[in-house]
Amino acid sequence: MIDLTRTEEQRALQETAREFAARELAPAVERVYASDGHVLDPWPLFRDPFARGCELGLVSLLVPEADGGGGASCVDAALVLEELGAVDVAVGSSLFGLTATLAQLVARSGTPGQKERWLEPVCAGRPVVLSGALSEPDRAGSDLFFPEPDPSVGVQTVARPDGDDWVINGRKSAFVTNAGIADAYFVMARTAFDAPPAHAMTMFYVPAGTPGLSAGTRTMLSGWKTASHAELVLDDVRVPAADVVGDVGRAGLVFASSPEIAIGLAACFVGLARAAHELAAGYAEERVSWGQPIARHQAVALRLAEAAIDVQAARLMVWDAAVAADREPMVAAVRKAPAAKVVAVDAAIRTAQRAVETLGAYGVTTEYRAARYLNDAWVGWSCDFTRDLLLLGLPRETNVSDPGGSS
Repeated sequence: MIDLTRTEEQRALQETAREFAARELAPAVERVYASDGHVLDPWPLFRDPFARGCELGLVSLLVPEADGGGGASCVDAALVLEELGAVDVAVGSSLFGLTATLAQLVARSGTPGQKERWLEPVCAGRPVVLSGALSEPDRAGSDLFFPEPDPSVGVQTVARPDGDDWVINGRKSAFVTNAGIADAYFVMARTAFDAPPAHAMTMFYVPAGTPGLSAGTRTMLSGWKTASHAELVLDDVRVPAADVVGDVGRAGLVFASSPEIAIGLAACFVGLARAAHELAAGYAEERVSWGQPIARHQAVALRLAEAAIDVQAARLMVWDAAVAADREPMVAAVRKAPAAKVVAVDAAIRTAQRAVETLGAYGVTTEYRAARYLNDAWVGWSCDFTRDLLLLGLPRETNVSDPGGSS
């Protein structure tokens, strides 16, 4: 039986996230956008709100109870991240979503010693920001799937064994999320050149402050003004062998076994789409033309109805992927999570576009958030693999005989 009813516990969790986002995140977001377009480092404004979110358990919720975390399901996390994304998709996904899912990655793929060392502060409610460093300058993300052992293709950041350590050298692209503010980085490095890229990369846990590790200047995006992205440079960075995450050469498998990363991002974009729809619907009820609210005009009413459908369809795709992640992570990683991310970002772009159109001239002013939502939505098209690459990687067939949609 298919049941999409939220439990009382889930409703309470969702309400907690909604109240937290409105009380703690929204004021900081508005301060960033009130800076009159000047470059403003957002992290000092979000440091304290993030710490309070950690105290609430919003970062440790996906870590199993056996490891000290909240033991929440991926569906629970999706509910939380939709609420955070509705206030600000960048903060919701980069600070909370990425950190929460990387903490779960440690719980799933880390050794007992790694879980004890790295998860204890997270589960204790202390503010720990995590980052994943994969992409590189002038390297296509699709190189990860290149089938040949060509040393010139794929990740060029190199990790070489040196006694009981690994020494890493290389440069990660200017789009490393949380670069410069993270407490630790999950770095992908090449550890072999005689195998295809997907089988020649290893994941390393590198704490901030490690000698040789540095972040560049903050990258300014067209949207996501509240997030921090920068280049990451590794110059003879020495990492103990005990800080290798998963098996050597199997970093791709470690990421593939954590579909919650993409699902959490998709949930934040559902939140953005919902916020854009609510903005447009509220404006349409107040704005009057020909003696009546414009929401009564067919053209506007149809636009709002299509937006509502997009939001609900994207939410259901995310929930479906989240259920699969809890039951069959690899199925979710291959099929459900990429599809959910595509649909959620598409919904966010279309809904934000409709909000701009509904608000007319006000849609392109800073007085309203419609244009902000559209800029934020378009960032999703290319983050964590482009829409095109995700579509090309999806299986072409569907098993309609499986009523559970699990394969």
